[in-house]
Amino acid sequence: MAVASGWGVLLFATGATAVRAQESHIGAVTGHAAAGKPLYTRYCAGCHGDDGDARGENAQWIDPKPRDFTLAVFKCRSTPTGTLPTDQDLFDAMTRGFVTTNMPPWLPLTDQTRADLVAYIKTFSPKWKTTKVGTPISIPAEPAPTVQSILHGRELFQKMECWKCHGPTGHGDGPSAATLTDNKDLPIHPYDFSSGSRFMCGVTNRDLYKIFMTGLDGTPMPSFADDIKPADGWDLVHFLRTLQPLSTPESAIWRAWLASHAAELKPIGPPGSGQ
Repeated sequence: MAVASGWGVLLFATGATAVRAQESHIGAVTGHAAAGKPLYTRYCAGCHGDDGDARGENAQWIDPKPRDFTLAVFKCRSTPTGTLPTDQDLFDAMTRGFVTTNMPPWLPLTDQTRADLVAYIKTFSPKWKTTKVGTPISIPAEPAPTVQSILHGRELFQKMECWKCHGPTGHGDGPSAATLTDNKDLPIHPYDFSSGSRFMCGVTNRDLYKIFMTGLDGTPMPSFADDIKPADGWDLVHFLRTLQPLSTPESAIWRAWLASHAAELKPIGPPGSGQ
């Protein structure tokens, strides 16, 4: 009887996991895969494919290529590298779209519609039934930007060799940029910080911080969670904001300091780069 009872518990647990994989939970909204299927056909299959394998009829003309949902590997997450994103992560990605790609914001769709789509997207990979979703990382409160935080962020940009991909001035033209590929061996381009105010995974300083600490899975962009202190991530954020063509608190502080201290800075990049 004990063995039978054990199997019953196991089957119940497996069934419960399967049910969760067929649903999404976005705040008070519950999404259902059955409702999401026709919505996916209407809004998503043209690029992502009927089977979620990124082989839709439009995919051949798209660069970068659409997300392959069968791999269950996602760039924008609040969870540690190598883990599944939360339902909210997928919902947010769908809502805002992806800058510099063909993925538009789907904000005009209702919350229920987007929640149903999230639930259906999770049916394309068995990982959603067998693997636990990651726990969102802890993000410390952001301190006010200062000259010291920006200078330290600049040091980290050099030390962590961010310039090798993003370039010494953040234009996405580093010496490694032309050689980068994603997890499907397709060419991928580093982000150009001079291109505007939006990032791949959002627009706020908090969004940028999450990118550093979770990485962009499926791309060469790693997580720095094991390499820098949590507080250091904010210094890197503050420096990168100075590379953008924006009137931000960081850029105002930086320009004022550079007016009388520019000659004190060592160039970013390899020795003798002269950048």
